[in-house]
Amino acid sequence: LKSAAIACSVCVCVCCVLPLVCCNLGLCWLRSDATSPPRRGMCAMDRGRFAQGVLCGAISAGAVVVAAEWFKRARSATPQCANGSSVRSADVAEAAPSAEKGSVDTSVPLQERPENAPESCPGVSSDAAGKASSCAGCPNQKLCASGEAKKPDPAVADVKERLKDVKRKILVLSGKGGVGKSTVSAQLSFGFAARNMDAGLLDVDICGPSVPRMLGLVGQDVHQSSEGWSPVYVDDKLAVMSIGFMLPNQDDAIIWRGPRKNGLIKQFLTDVNWGPLDALIIDTPPGTSDEHLSIVTYLQDSAIDGAVIVTTPQEVSLMDVRKEINFCKKVGLPIIGVIENMSGFVCPNCNCEEKIFAPSSGGAEEMCAKMNVPLLGKIPLDGRVARAGDAGVPLTQLSPDSKVAKAIDAVITKILKQTDR
Repeated sequence: LKSAAIACSVCVCVCCVLPLVCCNLGLCWLRSDATSPPRRGMCAMDRGRFAQGVLCGAISAGAVVVAAEWFKRARSATPQCANGSSVRSADVAEAAPSAEKGSVDTSVPLQERPENAPESCPGVSSDAAGKASSCAGCPNQKLCASGEAKKPDPAVADVKERLKDVKRKILVLSGKGGVGKSTVSAQLSFGFAARNMDAGLLDVDICGPSVPRMLGLVGQDVHQSSEGWSPVYVDDKLAVMSIGFMLPNQDDAIIWRGPRKNGLIKQFLTDVNWGPLDALIIDTPPGTSDEHLSIVTYLQDSAIDGAVIVTTPQEVSLMDVRKEINFCKKVGLPIIGVIENMSGFVCPNCNCEEKIFAPSSGGAEEMCAKMNVPLLGKIPLDGRVARAGDAGVPLTQLSPDSKVAKAIDAVITKILKQTDR
């Protein structure tokens, strides 16, 4: 670049300024006359030639300045060695593979990554933990490098001990909010209890606890004893725990960050005295966030049975459910199956069914076939389900012979079949 800048300046001078000067000198020589009287000042032709010379000189000077500026920028952008010599692009290309060797496999299980860790975290169990280039700037770097992060969280063992008498542990997930996940969780819990099974419902939707309303327990309190927190009971067969029981005002907003949510979920799993249960249903918030990672991490040694994923037929919901399925695969969470909720509308007068949410991409059935996950069933849209949720009663109490009640019962049968293998 330096040579190019000098060559550019020389070319401008040689091609522009020098020919013009020579031309002017030649014209002056041709016009010279020894007998002509001397003239004072410059004629119009002389002034024109002078102006041309000034213009060419300015152009030449500008070209030199521009070339110098280009050279300055190029020099500042070129990496310099300690001895002042510039680094060749080939050197950079040769060095790239070494940085690539230190890159982190993104297939590391999510529960292996500490909180606030970068996406390229090697995982706390890796030999590169705290030492890889991707660990630079991570707040957990010193902890991982010392080996402390490899040690198991004592809470995992505490959860295992607390839930040792719980036969089935089932997470209820949804990719998108508003698909009826909490309604399904509540009705599944009622359904298990109706089969003379001891059931529990844990609500870890910290910011949107709707379970107390759907089970008719608004205004109830959590009691603490020497054995831990006692859940609130709907009847002898159904126990419930939710942050909604701890709010002084049901309309209060819960504005918590991840660590505080994680702390409450840990307390729910380690301190609540569930006793022997045939099934524990865990209602989670929509999406894949801190609550889901906390639950999966704490239950990793507790033989969790898997997840039930709730969706609606339209593609807007299914596109997020696919992400939820991939989340389960990444964290090693088994998928019990998918429930297509609001699958058609049942007329309360004639019991005819109409597709309100048209399955434009084939619905949950086609998605399950493509992603190789079981379809547990389709639950129609029925106004009596909303009334049952507001009243906090099982749907079978309002409409025991409805298509929705039969669909929910069929789903429970399939869940039991999957979890009893």
